[in-house]
Amino acid sequence: MLPFSDEELISPVESILNQLRPSIMLDGGNITLVEIKDGKVFVRLEGACKGCPSSNITLKDGIERQLRRDIHPDLEVISIN
Repeated sequence: MLPFSDEELISPVESILNQLRPSIMLDGGNITLVEIKDGKVFVRLEGACKGCPSSNITLKDGIERQLRRDIHPDLEVISIN
């Protein structure tokens, strides 16, 4: 169980996504926070990232790793269409 409410996570998650967004945009993509529910961060990949074979690497090795390191190790990132 996370020591934060889903609502408390919105601002720090958005902040980290904003830090990572320029790198994602360099490849023609973007990322949008859809919701946070029970410590799961639901995002939508857009542009070139949508359907890209490397998008799972971006999600897990990039975004999820950064969120876990900076906020809490139990956060999970899930991509939705």
